[in-house]
Amino acid sequence: MGMSVHPRAGQPAQRSDLVDVPRLITSYYAEHPDPADPAQQVAFGTSGHRGSSLRGSFNEDHIVATSQAICDYRAAQGYTGPLFLGRDTHALSEPATVSALEVFAANDVTVLIDSRDGYTPTPAVSHAILANRHRGADGVVVTPSHNPPEDGGFKYNPPNGGPADTDVTKWIQDRANELLRSGLKDVRRVTYAQALAARGTQRFDFLAGYADDLAAAIDLPAIAEAGVRIGADPLGGASVAYWAYIAERYGLDLTVVNPVVDPAFAFMTLDWDGKIRMDCSSPNAMASLIGRKAEYQVATGNDADADRHGVVTPDAGLMNPNHFLAVAIDYLFRNRDGWPAGAAVGKTLVSSSMIDRVAGDVGRVLVEVPVGFKWFVPGLLDGSIGFGGEESAGASFLRRDGGVWTTDKDGILLCLLASEILARTGRTPSEHYRDLVARHGEPAYARVDVACTREDKAILAKLSPEQVSAASLAGEPITQKLTTANGAAIGGLKVVTETGWFAARPSGTEDVYKVYAESFQGPEHLARIQDEARGVVSAALSG
Repeated sequence: MGMSVHPRAGQPAQRSDLVDVPRLITSYYAEHPDPADPAQQVAFGTSGHRGSSLRGSFNEDHIVATSQAICDYRAAQGYTGPLFLGRDTHALSEPATVSALEVFAANDVTVLIDSRDGYTPTPAVSHAILANRHRGADGVVVTPSHNPPEDGGFKYNPPNGGPADTDVTKWIQDRANELLRSGLKDVRRVTYAQALAARGTQRFDFLAGYADDLAAAIDLPAIAEAGVRIGADPLGGASVAYWAYIAERYGLDLTVVNPVVDPAFAFMTLDWDGKIRMDCSSPNAMASLIGRKAEYQVATGNDADADRHGVVTPDAGLMNPNHFLAVAIDYLFRNRDGWPAGAAVGKTLVSSSMIDRVAGDVGRVLVEVPVGFKWFVPGLLDGSIGFGGEESAGASFLRRDGGVWTTDKDGILLCLLASEILARTGRTPSEHYRDLVARHGEPAYARVDVACTREDKAILAKLSPEQVSAASLAGEPITQKLTTANGAAIGGLKVVTETGWFAARPSGTEDVYKVYAESFQGPEHLARIQDEARGVVSAALSG
């Protein structure tokens, strides 16, 4: 039933696990996608276009077409502000950044590239866009996030600084595919040398712009004063120079656990399926940092573009992302007196309902949204959401004065929050989680995949509550059947009882649906919920 775990999960990568980087780069330039093959078209998911040059899904043609489509979109919207261009450490990110710059410059876009010629975390791009909001700025981050080393990614953040909404990504995707089909004939492009020399190509210090402002969101003097011993592992990603700079700038006792950048990510331990994946919420990917947990009071990890966080404590190892979100919310809403009294708690509908209980306890409104960080953007922007987080370890929150910090996920911010919590309370985030359990009960939470057909996936994505006939779940009356959250379709189903719930959503990439489930009555009750969930879903699908 569940996912079968690879025999070498959590063990160091071997030579045979590594991608051939020269071949990867060569394929980027030499291979041309077939625009008639859906697997080789531009497909903007929740976080932009992702693929691999080795699979014909992330090649130069895709990037120049997408970059031109973004220029066309900006023109249609009347955007004339600067575009902030950042990249992570994946091998395909550098060539894709060069291709994009050649197109942006040919279209007379004012492009801001890193003045240190370094790597740029997603939150630093979001922060830069928001700091230049008065100029109508937007941005592109070249990253596939935590994906394996052979992958590339390309995402667009509009002037609100957050992940682009579906209507924006659909427009860009459709236009890019039209350009691919036409043989790129409407793509404007200059050489790299011309692009670098173009009047519109300017330098911007992403690192100082972001890091020098961090004290507006985190109590860094308290961390320095308490002398919290911190280990920060960038997992070979874009945050590598940021951690060293932050340590020096604020006088923190912080060690960059692994300062190595290597496009093959050879220093990684294998994820659950035997792949190299920079997923800081995965105990297998984080095995080497967990092994050193006794050396630091707080150890943290980030994925390759630093939009996710992982928190490791000496007493608990890697915290479950849901647990840390609950602790962060409890702490922040009790300690940020500059926040608006009405600022709500934001969570995705597959995150733990421990968060619902904490929100009630701190006297805040809970805003539950469909999966995807874009749903928090308007609230973080206007201060009506104090904290927005998702179960996959992505979150951001307001500045200490209640203003907007970032509208995209900020893994650096959340990692530093773990140290602030320890500095100001004298207890680790995992000790705080045990307090929450003592107060609210202990949830058992799990996600499993269930095989299904493509047709079933399509039906599941469009279910209505009326199609669900069940009245009870695992011995309790059903209190809610949801196919929308906060007024938007969730692309699946959530069923809630007093002490448990499940949510079923079709996978975007495989022929499975994901079942998230939780029980406050323990593991056996959770297993019953998971078991009955399949019955509820099959009945609705065949109904």
